[in-house]
Amino acid sequence: MNTADNTPAQDWLQAELADTFDEDFELELEDAQLSLEISRIYKEKHPDTIDRHTYFHALIRMQSELIKLQDWVQYHKKKVVVIFEGRDSAGKGGVIKRLTQRLNPRVVRAVALPAPSDREKSQWYFQRYVPHLPAGGEIVLFDRSWYNRAGVERVMGFADEDQVEQFFHDVPDFERMLVRSGITVIKYWFSITDEEQQMRFLMRIHDPMKQWKLSPMDLQSRVRWEQYTKAKEEMMARTNIPEAPWYIVEGNDKKRARLNCIDHLLSLIPYEPVPHEEVHLPDRVFNPDYERAVLPPELYVPAKY
Repeated sequence: MNTADNTPAQDWLQAELADTFDEDFELELEDAQLSLEISRIYKEKHPDTIDRHTYFHALIRMQSELIKLQDWVQYHKKKVVVIFEGRDSAGKGGVIKRLTQRLNPRVVRAVALPAPSDREKSQWYFQRYVPHLPAGGEIVLFDRSWYNRAGVERVMGFADEDQVEQFFHDVPDFERMLVRSGITVIKYWFSITDEEQQMRFLMRIHDPMKQWKLSPMDLQSRVRWEQYTKAKEEMMARTNIPEAPWYIVEGNDKKRARLNCIDHLLSLIPYEPVPHEEVHLPDRVFNPDYERAVLPPELYVPAKY
């Protein structure tokens, strides 16, 4: 590297890249667990994926912008909801991980609700989601949302057609009400091909570290591919409102999907730099009479590494 380019910003970027390589290897550990044959087939199907160097530079740049967005939301007490829906294994979780990776969990949090309890089933449908909506200065990322009713609940028969019709009648007004209250509502649908989903499910089946991701509902999504397609098409047609439109993310290439989604999210919110108080590290106060107590060794975690 030219010494003229070795600025503090460049030093920071190089250090961050080294850190991110380590983190990404942990996040992408499934590649090491796959059988050689499945790994070979997967790579053959994705020959033109974005190279790691380009990917990491773009990701770190966007994550630094996400910090500015977070600061702007917190400073101006804005409220943001981002909904992630889509095919099983389409990459929603991977994008959410990269979005939250460097952000303050007190400001930006992900919500992934379990199946409703018997009590929740008797409530107003949107009731279980309302407590998770953001207050001023917060961003909430819904890993699946109230759109479960238009997708999995409908296809799997957990909701009857009257309930689904009521949902379609109510959800535009519900989202308009959120927007009128000052909440920005952004909705992403992650799309992958039939062949790609098949390959990703096979990868999970053969990866002991990711088998937990395969639920009975996920497996049924293979059987009911066409039913899910029809449900998605009607959902988009009936809930794509100007106040909260849908945006489709092509997810066959995981890395490109992550970058495209994060870049698009940044473009939708008019964030700007906000004032920050200068941070000064205070001097350490030394008490000459203080003597540190010796703690018993059994309190310490064994130093195996």
